[in-house]
Amino acid sequence: MPATPSTTISSTVSSRPRPASTGCAARSVVMDSVVTVASSGGRSLSQTLGGTPHLGNHGFVPLTNWFLTAPERDNDVSDIPAWATGNTAEPLIHGATYFDRLVTAVEEMSEGDHLFFTDWRGDPDERMRPEGPTVAELFCQAAKRGVVVKGLMWRSHLDKLQYSEEENRHLGEAIEEAGGEVLLDQRVRPGGSHHQKLVVLRHPGRPERDVAFAGGIDLCHSRRDDADHRGDPQAVRMSARYGDHPPWHDVQLQLRGPVVGALDTSFRERWTDPTPLDSHSPIAWARDKMSGADLSAGELPPQPPDPSPTGPHAVQVLRTYPSLRRSQPFAPGGERTIARGYTKAIKRARRLIYLEDQYLWSGEVADLFAEALTQSPDLHLIAVVPRYPDVDGKLAWPPNQVGRAKALEVCRRAAGDRVHVFDVENHESHPVYVHAKVCVVDDVWASVGSDNFNRRSWTHDSELSCAVLDETRDARPPTDPAGLGDGARVFARDLRLRLLREHLDRATDGSEDADLIDPADAVAAVTAHAQALADWHEGGEVGPRPPGRLVPHEPERLSRLTRLWAIPAYRLIYDPDGRSRRHRRSGTW
Repeated sequence: MPATPSTTISSTVSSRPRPASTGCAARSVVMDSVVTVASSGGRSLSQTLGGTPHLGNHGFVPLTNWFLTAPERDNDVSDIPAWATGNTAEPLIHGATYFDRLVTAVEEMSEGDHLFFTDWRGDPDERMRPEGPTVAELFCQAAKRGVVVKGLMWRSHLDKLQYSEEENRHLGEAIEEAGGEVLLDQRVRPGGSHHQKLVVLRHPGRPERDVAFAGGIDLCHSRRDDADHRGDPQAVRMSARYGDHPPWHDVQLQLRGPVVGALDTSFRERWTDPTPLDSHSPIAWARDKMSGADLSAGELPPQPPDPSPTGPHAVQVLRTYPSLRRSQPFAPGGERTIARGYTKAIKRARRLIYLEDQYLWSGEVADLFAEALTQSPDLHLIAVVPRYPDVDGKLAWPPNQVGRAKALEVCRRAAGDRVHVFDVENHESHPVYVHAKVCVVDDVWASVGSDNFNRRSWTHDSELSCAVLDETRDARPPTDPAGLGDGARVFARDLRLRLLREHLDRATDGSEDADLIDPADAVAAVTAHAQALADWHEGGEVGPRPPGRLVPHEPERLSRLTRLWAIPAYRLIYDPDGRSRRHRRSGTW
């Protein structure tokens, strides 16, 4: 969408010189004229430009009201920009949608193109479409065509602990045999993981085809589900409560425009980290050495210039890296821009925070929501979570439950009748595992990523999320639900509505959205649907099943004796703190 010359911002990135091996091109901010600014360092963009960067020609909304400024990011070493504008972000809801889009994009790649990916788990035999190809076939065929394929997979814990060490290793071996390179990366804190889910596709000389995918969906079993939620035929082992083919709800972003360059840079920072891959595990190092595993990163091709602007979306790349004894050169004190970004956005909330999350079980995160609910008496929280944890067992179940119960207790103590928590089931009344990590604040700011709403994701593991601000105002009333002048924005509102249409069995074309647009109406509609379904179950399921898939969520109560051991286990093992001692003592991110 065109913008007036006085309000155009084409992209925002670092101007600091980069190592020659990265081939990174300089990027700039345009406002009246081209001005190059530092993406991270001593001055914010508004200070550098003598004005305040804002969203397009549809109403003045300073990006700094919602996005972290460079000083607020607190990492002046990374080459990740403060934010990038001029992008097109599209939510891909469900793994089947994402996998289909990814197959099309990769199959169009040719010799000399770049395919970079990071993942928590990768199953080489996972079919991306019902008829294939598998993950391994897709990436291996690209490598054989001359595409530069580079991957960073979490080394993972043992399969016998229900993790994915062997699967990740086998995917890497298959890609390496085809001419690519995949490293098993264990540069994490003890008990930590690399949890990022990112694919970056670059086309040197054809930047208009560049695209990236970031969000919550791994390249592995159980993820290829769709809106019917009957599960992936290739399933991971998890709680028996979800059946043999667990229904799975998830979201990924497709991104085009200058932000693709920022995500490319994020991959390159990790790839070129000189820290040994198994630096925290001598035993793992010895095993990898004996098995002939690739323990050193090969050279990357030069980084192409950023793609040109494509659309109206400003995107801020947010990450978590923990504080490590052997610090990462791109985040020497760790990075907690995810925690900082959410904190800034949630503090601005006035009417509705809509979120979907796998866990929602941290006291610190709950305190943030409770503070916002206390300060804004018209603010409601809608949260969609899994009905059950993904694991069974007398030792695993209680720590999973106690964290969420505590978080919900904190929120409900602050604003009991304004906290609405639901879980999801399919039309056969089987529970759906919610793996999505989505947050929408007042239909203005939205985030999709790999991070969960817990301390582990915000401080301890490596995570990657993208926050989106759309320059295009939404004309459907209320046009400014929060009353702060920000106006509802098309991307954020449409994301929330698309998710609610599915959960409430509404028309996918938006023709039945009338009572979902205003935050107060949406809360009433969602709670009424969920209660009607709960009453139907409680009444013996007599008569037609009410429309909708949400039911009120109530965590199971644990005995006082169980809580005595489950709470310490939850805090030490399930939700550890990856901050430095200084940040822990000060209680800051």
